[in-house]
Amino acid sequence: MSRQKGFTLMELMIVVAIIGILSAIAYPSYQNYVLRSGRSDGQAWLMRIMQAQERFYSQNQTYTTNLGAGGLAMAGNANAAVISEDQRYSITAAACANVTIANCVMLSAAPRGAQAQDNECGTLTLNSRGTKGESGTAASFQDCW
Repeated sequence: MSRQKGFTLMELMIVVAIIGILSAIAYPSYQNYVLRSGRSDGQAWLMRIMQAQERFYSQNQTYTTNLGAGGLAMAGNANAAVISEDQRYSITAAACANVTIANCVMLSAAPRGAQAQDNECGTLTLNSRGTKGESGTAASFQDCW
């Protein structure tokens, strides 16, 4: 009597169940990793624009909220937001709270596209005094920076 080779339905169902369990664990972890790695795009652009703000300040003795033409020339149009290279953040500038633009500028990187799912950190901020922040549910800004 010859024995047939192959898988039984029960063996196949066990393999499918194992793959399903591993996928249920791995996919959310992967998504979280992608969001965390996307934050580096926003952080890098905040630093890059802050460097441009400091150059502007050294020449004009004031910061500017205009990141576009006539200001820092980092965006196409005057007063336009700068979109990060990976299209994950939209960066804007404003005067710090209770301070004039001549003394302090606050840059904000609002998540957009797929990065908008990042509820942990939300909008990243950096001001000309070196203060970093975030608007999400993270315990502290160190979790996002």
